Amino acid sequence: MTAEDVQPSNREEQAYLDLCRDIIENGEIRPDRTGTGTKSLFAPLQLRFELSNDNFPLLTTKRVFLKGIIHELLWFINGCTDGKKLSEKGVKIWEGNGSREYLDKIGLKNNREGDLGPVYGFQWRHFGAEYTDCDADYSGKGVDQLADVIWKLKNNPYDRRIIMSAWNPPDFPKMALPPCHVFSQFYVNFPPGGSKPKLNCLLYQRSCDMGLGVPFNIASYTLLTKLIAMVCDMDCGTFTHTMGDAHVYNDHIDAIREQLKRVPRTFPKLIIKRKVNDIDDFKFEDFEIVDYNPYPKISMNMSV
Repeated sequence: MTAEDVQPSNREEQAYLDLCRDIIENGEIRPDRTGTGTKSLFAPLQLRFELSNDNFPLLTTKRVFLKGIIHELLWFINGCTDGKKLSEKGVKIWEGNGSREYLDKIGLKNNREGDLGPVYGFQWRHFGAEYTDCDADYSGKGVDQLADVIWKLKNNPYDRRIIMSAWNPPDFPKMALPPCHVFSQFYVNFPPGGSKPKLNCLLYQRSCDMGLGVPFNIASYTLLTKLIAMVCDMDCGTFTHTMGDAHVYNDHIDAIREQLKRVPRTFPKLIIKRKVNDIDDFKFEDFEIVDYNPYPKISMNMSV
């Protein structure tokens, strides 16, 4: 089954599945930092998703952890780097990288447990500030890239520098994990006829865990695009996902082969239940997913 064999509304997810199959069948066998090993392809074809009409590319061939996606994105937007604050909400995806054992192993012995260092949210909201710990107040410090993106979209939407980067090499030694999704660019197009402008997002991701990470990343950056579009009074256009090292972990291969047997269903819709004008004002309760009809969950180990 390929993208051409399914209904148009499902071709976007089928393209993801086709890439997973290509990696399993043709990928290079490579070692990796976790010791698990992968099959990998470099710079595969982009994945592209239509976001208009509330479309939300949450994979249907397995259940995706939407609660985790929403809470983690709001955590990024808040500039938070304390993994324990996510764990308190039942989202434990950063616990492995914030454990005492892991932090000690990578030389971050002075970080308290859960202090992940200057990871995504810090770079988005305080790029260039001197990081001390996750409990410090960084208000007004560094470059608030997210606020800058929103200002440019409102005031100079033709700008070719509407970019947010998490890639900050001087901070790498302080991070529990250098960023995998590193660079997003936003582009506004203006449909004829006077309808609202449309916000588009392109993500470059250097390291792409196809089984666990990529479905999460697709939904997360789609959600970010929808939030920014709302505060800028725009509609959504497309999300484009550009990948560097796209890989399947060896211990995910059997699980993904099971997923490949499933025919994608129509993506759900995401409803934001109130009008929000400030990116910092969104709350978990603002979001409702409609008509999500996935196949059952497929368990995959998370490599740390």
